[in-house]
Amino acid sequence: MNTHDTLLDKLDQLDRRCDEITEFMNDPNVATNVTRMVDLSKEHARLLRIVEPYRLYSRLAEELADARALVDDPDTDADMKALAEAEVQDLLSRIDDALALVKGLLVMSDDAAVDSLVLEIRAGTGGDEAALFAGDLLTMYTQYAARRGWTLEVLSATRTDLGGCREVVASVSGPGVWARLGYEGGGHRVQRVPKTESQGRIHTSAATVAVLPEPEDIQVDIDWSKDVIEHTMRASGPGGQSVNKLESAIKLEHTPTGITVSMRDEKSQHKNRAKARRLLAARVHEKLEQEKHAEQSAAKKKMIGSGDRSQRVRTYNFPQNRCTDHRLKGEGTEGANFNLDRILAGDLDEMIDGLITRDKAQRLADL
Repeated sequence: MNTHDTLLDKLDQLDRRCDEITEFMNDPNVATNVTRMVDLSKEHARLLRIVEPYRLYSRLAEELADARALVDDPDTDADMKALAEAEVQDLLSRIDDALALVKGLLVMSDDAAVDSLVLEIRAGTGGDEAALFAGDLLTMYTQYAARRGWTLEVLSATRTDLGGCREVVASVSGPGVWARLGYEGGGHRVQRVPKTESQGRIHTSAATVAVLPEPEDIQVDIDWSKDVIEHTMRASGPGGQSVNKLESAIKLEHTPTGITVSMRDEKSQHKNRAKARRLLAARVHEKLEQEKHAEQSAAKKKMIGSGDRSQRVRTYNFPQNRCTDHRLKGEGTEGANFNLDRILAGDLDEMIDGLITRDKAQRLADL
């Protein structure tokens, strides 16, 4: 079976699954199970994004077969044959467009299915200026989330006296959140005159961004009593009446992987534990998925970057009011450069669209 046939077979399977779900949802016994209906409805909606364009492609293919049959039929009169030949040419173009759309939806479908993620921003080299830049990135993503109608919740943050952030962990949820923010992982570099610079010299500082997909039902087998060591401690505070006298801060250590997380933002130990478990599950899930799909994801890593925190993906140049995404340099100088003011205001769509286009092209080439 060639690649084209394999693709169509996969799409046929999705089409049949979509019909199967429709039958389940129409079953009165299933309809009374609210949880089951919610799960089926979500899967059905995800499949329809691919199946509906595929069904259009299938109808066009049938029309093409009929038109070609008229052209090849020796009993077809000249006028009818001419009309059929023109229809064949029109259908060939429409079929190519329809198939390209279906392929693009198919290769990006896994990303589109993840509507929640954990975003981690950490100040790198540059001291206070790096922390200020990390704070700028948080503001940028907060504004972008607002533009897209997503929900961004800061789970924990270590802030500085100047208003920067040493470390921020946030949850972002909404339709298409992973499909778009999944490209933000890596090293972000800023070039500007820091607020603390008295002689007007341009400094280069850095921050790192990690993006962890947080599927709705994370399939991670964690035995919280055996696999995780929990440490409690007093959360740090400014002193006086607001100092935390209870051990509300939580640190969790997942012994099989060595992954640790800490949470101290809430005064309630219960709330800190819940947030810490959520973050730990996302990090363990990401580690296991990376190990499982290391070979399959090699092409994507080559194209858009691995998301490794040491890899520089973007430079924010304040003197030139320019933001450069280094992964888009293959598109030409202008294709990689964007207006910095707009980017920092959360206007990221043009840049992210470019990254999606390149990623999709690579995935299609690998089919």
